[in-house]
Amino acid sequence: MKISNIVERTRERFNILPDKDDEQAIIDQISSGVTFRGANLWVLIFAIFIASLGLNINSTAVIIGAMLISPLMGPIIGMGLAVGINDLALLKRSAKNYGVATLISVVTATVYFLISPLGEAQSELLARTSPTLYDVFIAFCGGAAGIIAICTGGKGNVIPGVAIATALMPPLCTAGYGLATGHLLYFLGAFYLFFINTVFIALATYGGVWLMAFKQHEFLTPERTKRAQQIVTAIVVVTMIPAVYMTVNIVRDSIFNNNVQKFVKAELAQIGTQIISNSVDKDSMKLSIVSVGREITEQRQKEAQQRLTFYGMTGYRLQVIQGAQSDSVMLLSRERSAMNTVREADSRRLLEMSAQINGLIGQLDEYARYESLSGELRGEMSALFPQISAFSLSRVAEMHRDTTAVDHYVAALISISGDKRFSMSERRKLEDWLRSRVKADSLVVVEMPR
Repeated sequence: MKISNIVERTRERFNILPDKDDEQAIIDQISSGVTFRGANLWVLIFAIFIASLGLNINSTAVIIGAMLISPLMGPIIGMGLAVGINDLALLKRSAKNYGVATLISVVTATVYFLISPLGEAQSELLARTSPTLYDVFIAFCGGAAGIIAICTGGKGNVIPGVAIATALMPPLCTAGYGLATGHLLYFLGAFYLFFINTVFIALATYGGVWLMAFKQHEFLTPERTKRAQQIVTAIVVVTMIPAVYMTVNIVRDSIFNNNVQKFVKAELAQIGTQIISNSVDKDSMKLSIVSVGREITEQRQKEAQQRLTFYGMTGYRLQVIQGAQSDSVMLLSRERSAMNTVREADSRRLLEMSAQINGLIGQLDEYARYESLSGELRGEMSALFPQISAFSLSRVAEMHRDTTAVDHYVAALISISGDKRFSMSERRKLEDWLRSRVKADSLVVVEMPR
């Protein structure tokens, strides 16, 4: 079979143009998802709350649920389409709504984390603070899958998958957490991840539009078209630079840690010896090894020291802690663990005691409130019911003899001067007036003998 035939068959198999839907219908569909107002805006706000809650309680399932209902993809794909077909009006509308959606999302997340009682940064949240080049690839591939799904008939479950893969919601929520807690680096890292996703989803959309030969608007001059392409290229390059730098550092650290493990296994491991732990102090250029069991001889330590260069650790100093030293280290570790356990127990007891004290303070305030209220109402009572000579309010807890149930109500104790007595209508009037002034659901008037 000729190479030309193979190429032709390959092109036919990978050609997506026959699957392309009506071009104008695709543009209308994307344009309709660009605007944020009404129901679309409320869905975004609730999705942000759900994603923030998921990050707060470290629940991956909740975060995925928030990403599935999020409408954030709309204006981003709209920007990519607008650049691809030279539609300046659509680009302005998409960019405006993108800014509105971003601002509302960050504000919503900030409000949530300001009122949330859970302030500790969990692993799901921290994972969104250090974007890398891998996030660039994920965003680009996700955006490419998304635009192809939108432009062809076989959408299936691609769009929800793109929403999960590109993860637009969690970075915005993490940015809100950074603002709420004053962690500026969290805010910058998370917002940079969101910007990466935005740029490369839009770029993939632009590429998909170009690949499927969408008809371009002709009002732009060739010079302005070239200028727009240069701006897009500059944004892509500038966006990638920090991610490339972070990725290089991550890969370098990963290779270094791998070399440390290989060094320990190849140079220090021996029968009867167990390596408990290893740690690297890059500031002092020191590799510390803690071992128990059969001792590693001084000669073997010197040979291992000389071979550090072969594992990419030139200039590092090897320190082996073993024997009595390692026992001391392990004992210290156990003592620290025991102290942490005691501290946690003490913290729990303090929280329980604090809750009890707050409850008692609340009850005391309740009793004091009625005592103070009695003095405030005494003047009104004299004007409305002159036959009452003495009056007081108190909170009562009534225990039942045959059950453990307790009834709480407010008791109004009154004394009537002379032989005057309340009629039924006067007593009802007094009870209604007291109930409205005291604001008590359950109130009993008790007449005390003089």
